[in-house]
Amino acid sequence: MPSPRTSGTRRFLGALAASLTLVAASAGAGSASVPGPAAAPAGLQEVMFVGNNWDGTADVIASHGDFHRVGRVNVIPDKEERLREIYLNPVKLAFFLGVRSGPGEGHDQFVDDMYATPDGSAMVVSRPSFADVVSLDLRTGRINWRFPVAGYRADHMAVSPDGTRVAVSASTANTVHVLDIGTGRQLGSFKTGDKPHENVFTSDGLLWNMSIGEVTTALDAPWLDWSKGDRKITVVDADTFETVRVIDMRARLDAFGRGDLSDAVRPLVFTPDEKKIYFQVSFFNGFLEYDVDSDRITRLKNLPGNPATDPDRTTWVNDSRHHGLSISPDGGKLCVAGTMDDYATVVDRDTLREGPLVPASKPYWATVSGDGRSCVVSESGADRVTAIDFATGQRVASVEVGDHPQRVRLARVPADWTGPTAG
Repeated sequence: MPSPRTSGTRRFLGALAASLTLVAASAGAGSASVPGPAAAPAGLQEVMFVGNNWDGTADVIASHGDFHRVGRVNVIPDKEERLREIYLNPVKLAFFLGVRSGPGEGHDQFVDDMYATPDGSAMVVSRPSFADVVSLDLRTGRINWRFPVAGYRADHMAVSPDGTRVAVSASTANTVHVLDIGTGRQLGSFKTGDKPHENVFTSDGLLWNMSIGEVTTALDAPWLDWSKGDRKITVVDADTFETVRVIDMRARLDAFGRGDLSDAVRPLVFTPDEKKIYFQVSFFNGFLEYDVDSDRITRLKNLPGNPATDPDRTTWVNDSRHHGLSISPDGGKLCVAGTMDDYATVVDRDTLREGPLVPASKPYWATVSGDGRSCVVSESGADRVTAIDFATGQRVASVEVGDHPQRVRLARVPADWTGPTAG
């Protein structure tokens, strides 16, 4: 007789198959009207950057359609120089090895986040294991500038609405640096909670940072959540870098009746009008809705758990259960990467009803395709990127990329670009 765990897994996989069958049957029935791809400036093509964290490469793929690979960039052309520097400094070496054994899951972390400069000439990359941000010339692959961050690890970035500034989290220094994207010159910085992570610029001239605390310790039992550190959202003026607002989600979660949930805010998205936020938290298979004006959590969505997922929370990567969230351009659909549950799904924002659970191997990020029609997730466990149609919830394309893809970002590069001509 099969065990309850085996039977549960079979039911889960059966539900996945049934959902995909229903979607396939309805795929040709029409879809909501969405805008076509935005026209790139003359001389540029729209693409997506895919950061292959363990490879030290970034794949450049088409931003819609079949998402074919256009080219690849080596983001660590100075690897030998950086390693010599690290191995000659005992403190840097200790942190370098700590990144490898902790968040790197036994691997060095060579690329976390990437953006293009407004003219499409360069890729700006945060490199966790090298604790820096570099600008790489897309024609030659050579480094234009390098900015070592405070502390010993660089993390998530965000680019300003006009594309001229990039914010990067220096996770071990509890600091966010804001740099001129063209020169690498620091324009300002500000302090955050413990382990700053996600950064988001908003149209009202603010910059939001979410600190997630310690995610590499084994103190993962709910009653030990206090040990994870000072976790909060820090909102600053994006020009002066003065703090405008601090949001402690612990109080908001308690008021909502979910004191059992972690207050470590992971990926989040704003609605198009920036009045609501949808966010994920550590250890939770689902997401929450937060109303910005009333300063309160208003709804929660609990998504299905995969019976095959190990219930031991210490086995979940960097305290993630679900890590990756995007929203369709019209604000009607959310796309969720169910990281440890090995699926992605599209959720209707009005009803919070999920669509088909699309099988995916450790999906680690979710973004939106250039034409706005698809959610694009990185499958870090399968070394590929997969697009899921917002209208039907169906997988529409997959493309192979490098080792352990994580962040995926829209970008523009020269129209004739197919890769650097020199290392």
